[in-house]
Amino acid sequence: MLEWIIVGGGIQGMTMAAFLLKSGKTTVDQLAIVDRNEEPLARWKQCTEVISMPYLRSPSVHHLDVNPFSLQKYVEKADWKNNFYGQYKRPSLKSFNEHCVHLADDLTIKQAWVQGEVISACKTGQGWEIQLQNKRRLESQKLVISIGIGEQPHWPEWARQFKQEHGGPVYHIFDENIPELTQLQGPITIIGGGISSVHLALKLSKIYKHDVTLLKRHPFRIHDFDSDPGWLGPKKQRPFRAISSFQKRREAIIQARNKGSIPPDLHKALMNQVKQGLLSVMDVEVKSAVWKDGHISLRDKNEKVIQQTGTILLATGFNSAMPGKDWLTPVIRSHDLRCAECGYPIVSQSLQWGPGLYVTGALAELEMGPISRNISGARQAAERIVNSL
Repeated sequence: MLEWIIVGGGIQGMTMAAFLLKSGKTTVDQLAIVDRNEEPLARWKQCTEVISMPYLRSPSVHHLDVNPFSLQKYVEKADWKNNFYGQYKRPSLKSFNEHCVHLADDLTIKQAWVQGEVISACKTGQGWEIQLQNKRRLESQKLVISIGIGEQPHWPEWARQFKQEHGGPVYHIFDENIPELTQLQGPITIIGGGISSVHLALKLSKIYKHDVTLLKRHPFRIHDFDSDPGWLGPKKQRPFRAISSFQKRREAIIQARNKGSIPPDLHKALMNQVKQGLLSVMDVEVKSAVWKDGHISLRDKNEKVIQQTGTILLATGFNSAMPGKDWLTPVIRSHDLRCAECGYPIVSQSLQWGPGLYVTGALAELEMGPISRNISGARQAAERIVNSL
């Protein structure tokens, strides 16, 4: 029997593993990190590569290692140039990813890596047992669920209906089967007004010059970060935890998130491309799509044609439904695990959901607040769990 199983090998799961191993709470031979991908951070790398994000939105002290200055020291040692941007020292995606690889190698994470998809979990006399789709079973004293909403791309209803009826060139940018972006049929229309859509628009405007349009429902929301930095510490966290109603906590999280926002430098870069005529931006909401003469006609609520396009790329984020619902629902019922009205776990301050059962990431947000899904939230969650042991 293992000491720990972590379900999820993305940002959250890898941070949890790093904190457990570096704090001496376990060893790599007593740990299993279960993920359906072949290697750590596979989903993160896929999503960030699609949009060619040059710099992270978060500062350099937010990464997977325990020491907050680990990334800065790693970059300084390598003597790389231009690897931090702006006053918050936002790291380049390249340096962040290479630091992650370095950390995984340093911790010999591959020894603990188990590729597979969890289909069930149950409490045993000594801990927890999980079963994978390939029928393999793993047992451990403690279980951490570190899965996110990244497997749940959000499709607007009109786009879903169009895809079902025509199977046409409509793709969510975070779908795993998205075609090569250099092989798309123009013109290209991007749907969405957040950071991913803008990164994508900047990327594609260099490939399909004068042939890219970004359609968004609202004016650009310009913020440095996706929530107030006060949420990183007690200033916002303490009053949040004082809220006894979990419904009100959910409302506070929704209100606190700068959803669909972009940092000022990205807005400036986009508007420069617009001024040069390399891409177009429109404030309009698509309500339907019609296939006509080999092109897609996008229409508003009055059936007025907004635009005719060759390919639609949805940068519409992810569904907020609880991740892992298919296999977690029976676990919740069998073990009487507490959940709020929104379906998300009600956990202790140490993020314990049940005996020997912990959550991080999206599943911990009713305790952690709006930073829960972020790198900073991953670090604080791992720290809380390790400190409680």
